[in-house]
Amino acid sequence: MDKALINYKDVEIHQQELSVLNDVNLELHKGEFVYLIGKVGSGKTSLLKTFYAELGIAAGNAEVMGYNVRSIKRKHVPLLRRKLGIVFQDFQLLTDRTVHDNLEFVLRATGWKNKHEIRDRIEEVLQLVGMENKGYKIPNELSGGEQQRIVIARAMLNSPEIILADEPTGNLDVETGKAIVELLHNISANGSLVVMTTHNLQLLREYPGQVYRCAGHCITNVTDEFAVQAINN
Repeated sequence: MDKALINYKDVEIHQQELSVLNDVNLELHKGEFVYLIGKVGSGKTSLLKTFYAELGIAAGNAEVMGYNVRSIKRKHVPLLRRKLGIVFQDFQLLTDRTVHDNLEFVLRATGWKNKHEIRDRIEEVLQLVGMENKGYKIPNELSGGEQQRIVIARAMLNSPEIILADEPTGNLDVETGKAIVELLHNISANGSLVVMTTHNLQLLREYPGQVYRCAGHCITNVTDEFAVQAINN
């Protein structure tokens, strides 16, 4: 099997001196679709934040894309983040510029210089998410689902091996949410590791993946629970 893209051994995660998760053991590979579930405050988002070095690791061994995120130097954090695509629940698009300009801003910030290559890459990712005719729109002219597609396009710009999605369907209606998860599923089928936090357990039955539950400061693989339910339904 390929080397794990995310490899955590006996990891402890704290927030403001309080323990959030203990004894985290994870080995996640390319092409996997992984759900993180659990109540609000159970540590799902904190865990995601450690993957892109937004939150430190208190103990254990933690490796993401070959970087030791427990001891990563500040100057290396942007290099790690360039290899990840991050999808937030609240979009975080720049509201004063067009979709095309939002995407161009990210490419230029990550070192792209050639105008034609930039334009071609933006067209590619917009096509990938079914938004090829929306490049000229300002974000507030788009529906929530369309904005989330643009956020996924933005996450895909640098062909990341890992996509992290924090409650990507949280602000969307049921049908739109399903379309977004289907899109993320397709991205994982093409070889990216997708890690998604969600409260919507119905999605787990319709779009199966690995399932990890955060509860009582621990994280447990509960994939079998949902596989059994899917068979029984």
